[in-house]
Amino acid sequence: MGRIFGTDGIRGRANEPPLTPDFVQRIGIAAGAEFTRGDHRHHVVIGKDTRLSGYMMETALTSGFLSIGMNVFLVGPIPTAAIPMLVRSMRCDLGVMISGSHNAWQDNGIKLFGQDGRKLSEDVERSLEERLQEMPAPNSLAVAAHIGRAKRIDDAVGRYNEWVKATVPSNLRLDGLKVVVDCANGAAWRVTPQVLWELGAEVVAMGVAPDGKNINRDCGSTAPEAMAARVRETGADLGIALDGDADRCVLADEQGRIVDGDRLIGLIAREWLEAGKLAGGAVVGTPFSNLGFERFLGTLHLSLLRAPVGDRHVSRWMRSHGCNVGGEPSGHIILGNHSETGDGLASALQALAVMARTGSPLSGLLPRYEAVPQHLSSVHLPKGRNEDPLVIPSVRSAVTEAERRLRGKGRLVVRTSGTEPLLRVLVETSDEPAARDIIDLISAAVATASRTAA
Repeated sequence: MGRIFGTDGIRGRANEPPLTPDFVQRIGIAAGAEFTRGDHRHHVVIGKDTRLSGYMMETALTSGFLSIGMNVFLVGPIPTAAIPMLVRSMRCDLGVMISGSHNAWQDNGIKLFGQDGRKLSEDVERSLEERLQEMPAPNSLAVAAHIGRAKRIDDAVGRYNEWVKATVPSNLRLDGLKVVVDCANGAAWRVTPQVLWELGAEVVAMGVAPDGKNINRDCGSTAPEAMAARVRETGADLGIALDGDADRCVLADEQGRIVDGDRLIGLIAREWLEAGKLAGGAVVGTPFSNLGFERFLGTLHLSLLRAPVGDRHVSRWMRSHGCNVGGEPSGHIILGNHSETGDGLASALQALAVMARTGSPLSGLLPRYEAVPQHLSSVHLPKGRNEDPLVIPSVRSAVTEAERRLRGKGRLVVRTSGTEPLLRVLVETSDEPAARDIIDLISAAVATASRTAA
């Protein structure tokens, strides 16, 4: 068995390796064994999004955890950000979110959170993979008298509701603001419209009819155009598009113009800086953060620190550099004063709080900078091939040649996706023909290497 953990936990096609029921049960046993220490009863909280396969995976994981002697709290569909909060508030040893995030409904995944509410470190993930290699370990399962119990927690959504409202000033009212929210038929389909309504907004809700197979389908943060169109149609003040597990958001201003994560991070950073709340003199981004965004931060005398892709890495860099704002252009934004994982609703509330306080439209509040054009391509990799294409000499040579062509004209980022069989190629330059040539060069090299291997 090779690596099963990627950039953001375990991800794959449901009911296919590694996400078959028997293996998911083994993951529960291995994680339970990793996090049970001492003689007291241990607890794990499990949430999920709205995918059809969530029922199967929830049952398999529960079986694994119970067999190792852990008690299980089941909270049903809930945003990912609720899990670390519940781990802490319910004194659990472990938290699990069953979600394929922004992927199509056929995929699913497992995100694990430790007792501190943080995603597991790479060292702990390696330890879990070693346990999975050794299973079934002798005497690893609990004796009959010590098998755990499972319990459904009915008030988990309400707990998250109150927690997320506490991320903005207690006197915040959104009366007079009309907000379109697209919940992607995912984990936030109940809680997000409810929170916005309780704060006084007029809510136009989309993507709130999950059927197990329509999560992220032509909706949500990966397809925000429908949300933006609804903003224009209804004359709304703001549009919010979440992904399937609601840990990212994409906004649209009152004119229906889509706002990416960089600009929202810039808005939050400027507001927190002026309020004396911004820590570390910097914001943490990734290699995909736009050069124009970095230049804007420079006008505020702030630095942009580029962590590896993935909110776990962003969170770690924020801790190590003493920062409390970070995120990615995709809309994964971490507000370190409140959580160490992305929360789409909490991020959107930051923008709404500024709009309510100032009475200004979002378009007048967004950072003004010229984004450098980014040309992003996803090169599909052969199914079943585990070798990183970036170690293949011909592909590595193509990347080197691309860097030479781009020298002095922009940036090149090439990375293997940690969640899908894709090679991500980003060319950041105003020279569009050069960007197309570079993407074609690298794509051709991958295709040739794949044919040779076959």
